[in-house]
Amino acid sequence: MQLNESEIMDSRETEPEPEPWLLENGAVNRLTRESRNGFGHSRTAHNLSSSSLRKKSDLSLISTLSSSSLRNFLGNLQEVILGTKLSILFLAVPLAVAAHYFRLSQAWIFSLSLLGLIPLAERVSFLTEQISFYTGATVGGLLNATCGNATELIISIFALIQHKVDIVKYSLLGSILSNLLLVLGSSLLFGGITNLSRDQKFDRKQSDVNISLLLLSLLCNAMPLLYKHAVSPVDLVTVTKATLNLSRATSIIMLLAYFAYLSFQLWTHNHIFEPQEDEAKDDKAIGLWSGIFWLIGMTAVIALLSEYLVDTIEAASNSWGMPLSFTSIILLPIVGNAAEHAGAVIFALKNKLDITLGVALGSATQIAVFVVPLSVIVAWIIGVNMDLDFSLLQTGSLSLAILVTAFTLQDGTSHYLKGVVLLLCYIVIGASFFITDFPNEDMDNNMGVGLESSKLQISRV
Repeated sequence: MQLNESEIMDSRETEPEPEPWLLENGAVNRLTRESRNGFGHSRTAHNLSSSSLRKKSDLSLISTLSSSSLRNFLGNLQEVILGTKLSILFLAVPLAVAAHYFRLSQAWIFSLSLLGLIPLAERVSFLTEQISFYTGATVGGLLNATCGNATELIISIFALIQHKVDIVKYSLLGSILSNLLLVLGSSLLFGGITNLSRDQKFDRKQSDVNISLLLLSLLCNAMPLLYKHAVSPVDLVTVTKATLNLSRATSIIMLLAYFAYLSFQLWTHNHIFEPQEDEAKDDKAIGLWSGIFWLIGMTAVIALLSEYLVDTIEAASNSWGMPLSFTSIILLPIVGNAAEHAGAVIFALKNKLDITLGVALGSATQIAVFVVPLSVIVAWIIGVNMDLDFSLLQTGSLSLAILVTAFTLQDGTSHYLKGVVLLLCYIVIGASFFITDFPNEDMDNNMGVGLESSKLQISRV
């Protein structure tokens, strides 16, 4: 069947016009069909989660400016700073710097720094996706995997520099627990409420991979604690040295597992991790070098606020009357990852649980098998003795959280009651840390007060 000329013209007229985007030199160009479909570009669940909080920028007024440099600067500024629904929280960044400069209450510095990290974490995800438009799917995937939990990693590095090992353990454990119980629980609850007539379904393949890696990380974290309780504490120096060496060895094993996971996710079985496409697709908004420049700048600001956070978290906990463990395990991850958490819930409401699972389980897996062992290796390099010997309460909470999550996702379906159970588990764990104050995490587990002195004796290991 042949179409006449008028029908061909009508079909061309009904085809939607491609949207403009701002090039590196500030000129307005059109997206090709290949660019629109993301040719050579890979979007992760984290990208899609953050995209739910973005808003389109109107560049028509900026494109009329005569100066290309001014067009480029204002266009990038509007896309990066104002292109998110969380842009109002950027005000917390200069306020935190001012509070630090004028020596205000450390509780205020901590609160403002924590609020300032919320939009910064979302913007890092946006910038890595923009850069991946130019680098291709493989490099973009590696960049997204590296920067997916950049905030937690930077906070951990600054805490290690200040020899605050407890804060590192608390914050990383809290990130895992919040992703498994709070984020996933909230998503399943609200998604189930909006779909009362039927169960929500998801692909179990992705969750099975993540759960297996989480169980591996649990084994590596539990072994130092089990070893300490299994041997006779006659020679504390020997036991502590062996625990430290075991932790470093298992950290290397976890990093090897993470690299295998990256290969599995990006190359050999990438079809398992391809998220459902959302109806709102993000196009190229800024150029390659602008994206790199803004990413470096955002990372520097995150590092500054992370330093403020580590410096003031103990004073803030004391002023609020909260144990340091509760502030680090519960409060810090909830506020610090609020943007990512909100995106996961939004996609659950849209009945797209595969994206939600990619965010919650993906973040928990990355922290467990990448950020935690990398922190141990970084501490080893800078001469800080960080092991994987979490306390009995912390290790028990982690193990139960992983097991409850695994049983919740075992049948590939979801309803609101599963979300309720996960949230109640999180509340019970949070209450346990609220009433528990660890005066010195390095002196528990029935090892006696001599354990701290024994650690000092092997400080050069």
